[in-house]
Amino acid sequence: MVRTGRSGFTAIRSYVGGLPIQAKLISSFVLVIFIPIVLFAWYVLDGLSDRSIQEITKKSENILDIEKNNVRNNIELMEWTGQLALSNQDMKDYWNATEEPDTASLLDFKTRVFSNFEHFLNNNPRIAAVRIYTSNPNVYEFWPVVLHESRIRDQPWYDSVLRQNGGAWWEIRRNIDIAANSSDGAAVNGPAVSLLREFPYPDLSHNGILEVSMGVRQFFTKTYSVQEPSSQLLVLSRGGDIYTDDNANIFRRASAKELIGAIRLQPDEGDKSGLFRYKGQSYLAVQSYLPDLDFHLVNIVSLSDTMADLHRTRNNLLFVVLMLAAVLILISSFMHSLILKRLKVLRDSMKKVRGGDFHLDVPVYGSDEVGELGHHYRQMLKKINELIARQVNRQAATREAELRSLRNQIDSHFLYNTLENLKMLAEIEGQYTISDSLTSLGSMMRYSLKWTHDRVRLRDEIEHIRHYIAIMNIRYAGKLELRVDVPDEWLDQEVLKMSLQPVVENAVKHGFNPPALKDGKLMISLAVAERLEQCVIEIADNGCGIPEDRLRRLNRQLRMDESDYLEIRREFEGDSPGISGIGLRNVDQRLVMSFGLDCGIRIESVEGSFTRVVMTLPRYNWTGGGIG
Repeated sequence: MVRTGRSGFTAIRSYVGGLPIQAKLISSFVLVIFIPIVLFAWYVLDGLSDRSIQEITKKSENILDIEKNNVRNNIELMEWTGQLALSNQDMKDYWNATEEPDTASLLDFKTRVFSNFEHFLNNNPRIAAVRIYTSNPNVYEFWPVVLHESRIRDQPWYDSVLRQNGGAWWEIRRNIDIAANSSDGAAVNGPAVSLLREFPYPDLSHNGILEVSMGVRQFFTKTYSVQEPSSQLLVLSRGGDIYTDDNANIFRRASAKELIGAIRLQPDEGDKSGLFRYKGQSYLAVQSYLPDLDFHLVNIVSLSDTMADLHRTRNNLLFVVLMLAAVLILISSFMHSLILKRLKVLRDSMKKVRGGDFHLDVPVYGSDEVGELGHHYRQMLKKINELIARQVNRQAATREAELRSLRNQIDSHFLYNTLENLKMLAEIEGQYTISDSLTSLGSMMRYSLKWTHDRVRLRDEIEHIRHYIAIMNIRYAGKLELRVDVPDEWLDQEVLKMSLQPVVENAVKHGFNPPALKDGKLMISLAVAERLEQCVIEIADNGCGIPEDRLRRLNRQLRMDESDYLEIRREFEGDSPGISGIGLRNVDQRLVMSFGLDCGIRIESVEGSFTRVVMTLPRYNWTGGGIG
């Protein structure tokens, strides 16, 4: 991952380095001035958007607070009206009667008591109805105030009122006309908010239910009054019914039911605000829960116009910034072209010098940096001409010395002949060990010096290794043993010349430890096998092995970048002198360069047991064709 990031950074640096200076200057101008201006403008506009939404939220909360104050006032009015109705002593005596009244008493009651009571109740035009539903069989109905409780026993709210034990129960009713047929769903006189409360006999047993009703439009005054086109109040009852002005502008794109469905209602007191989107449009919802009524009051504000204004302002500002930047870039480009004109003259003269023309004049003068550069460039050309003349004289002086050196070189055939003479002398003297060593040394010299091709047969490399082991056995008193397990069909496998000998040399140099070896001998084995249509050569030894941390470092060093390799080599060369892995790294890099990234070597080892180097090659024989 680090390597990928580094290569990406290198590619960017290379691309930027290839740009003209004028392009770099303009780019730096854009980075240093233009981009910060755009970001600042964007930040300011975002702040403006936040402030606008905050102002709209505050305004919506004020509207909601006004409506809640209206609701509280209406609640107090309806409760006060209900208390007055229940506290009238003459009326209480009537619905608490223990005997059925005669006709004269009823006429007197209607003329003297009920007419005044009804007139009192109708004194406030905001109250739509006040009704007493009594279960007393001795009471006659006086429409529309005193009614029998049997009229409301089938209402869905009846049992809920009784469960309050005299407490208030608030209900929004589509129709409060008791004489209407409620099953057809028609609202005779419109929806109303009703205060329903049970009242008792003197012995505290159930007598009936009090109803005080007010029209929804009078109860929720602000909800049904004219508001801004982009906002509208809604009332949501406990049953999920929505009461609002359905003709409001905000409901042209989405109905009240759809918008309420997109809001998550909170059953908590206090104002809660939040943004939401529906059908691609942005909205603000400010809601408040009315616990006394068990209703939700919601103010929904459409942000379409506000967001459109903000986007328009943002686009205008960005357009102005872009135009300003374009003008500044053009002016900057013109100024830079004037400044860089002399640099272009220097560039053209450098091209001529690269073509071999060192005798030219550089017409760039002045006391600024570019003029100073022109002066030093002229001095450099003068110095180059002097060095060329000096070098010509030096080459003429050294040519004869080189010829003398060539005449004094020792011919390689002289070395081979000398080794053959020494071998014959050793055999005559009966020194066969020396004779065999000289034979191996001569073969190794011929193999090393005769470098006509970079690739050889596997049999040639194995033979070279045999000679190397034979020579090293003189040093190690015959304690090195080479075992070769290579089938005949693999002997013509194509390998890189001198690619196996460094591996075997590493095994001898770092693996030989007589006290830890079985029989005191270092066993080096060479085997060849096919794996995934590739040739795999394994060179293993039974030496002292490699510690696990050092093994991981050696494998990592094989393919790392040269700069990283040199750095890690300097870091660890004090801890592991003589173990740099440079020989194996060179072999791996030769294999990669010759055959591709799929080829190379891998080191396996167990400390105190063995070390194995696995070399992967393409499966090709020396003639260039496939083996199988």
